Amino acid sequence: MTPLQPSPADRQATGATFHPPTSRELFTGFLMLGMTAFGGALPLAHRMVVERRRWLGEEEFVQLLGLCQFLPGGNIINLSVALGMKFRGVRGALAAIFGLIAVPSAVVVLLGVIYQHFQHDPNVRHLFAGLAAAAAGLLIQMAVKIALPLRRNVVLAGLAVFCFVAIALLRIPLVWVMLVMTPISVLLTARYGERFSAKDKVGK
Repeated sequence: MTPLQPSPADRQATGATFHPPTSRELFTGFLMLGMTAFGGALPLAHRMVVERRRWLGEEEFVQLLGLCQFLPGGNIINLSVALGMKFRGVRGALAAIFGLIAVPSAVVVLLGVIYQHFQHDPNVRHLFAGLAAAAAGLLIQMAVKIALPLRRNVVLAGLAVFCFVAIALLRIPLVWVMLVMTPISVLLTARYGERFSAKDKVGK
């Protein structure tokens, strides 16, 4: 499969040189991600894919992440497969997913054995509570980074706020919000998204 290049919009917006990864780079990149992403893989995935290795631009990463969140399964798992397929086909998808799960799988098995013996220890409970707080902070940081590019587009920003209110505040089940808002988002973005993007370019 011929490696796909990032979108022209990303290239023009950042002025960066993007580097389509090989299957080996996909494996090693996600292997390191799996080794270091304790409780919050998506923020570190964004840093690796967009900021450090420059496999994708900001806009394309957000779009791909949106697709992965819509699909069933873990977001980071879906993202690794989608990135691998995008650049190197089935071989790249397998390299990315095996790199991602290799170390965590071994660690989870080991920790499960240890936790069975020490689960009632107060220090162990405090440790897991601290890890949960750190994971929450990483997710908030990730959400802010993704939301910042949307502020230039009134339609997308409005849709994001509406979905947040429906899920976080009104407690509407996620599946119903997705079933209703996904077609609405696609229609509104197709109809008005380019108009606001054109205004942004003129303003710049």
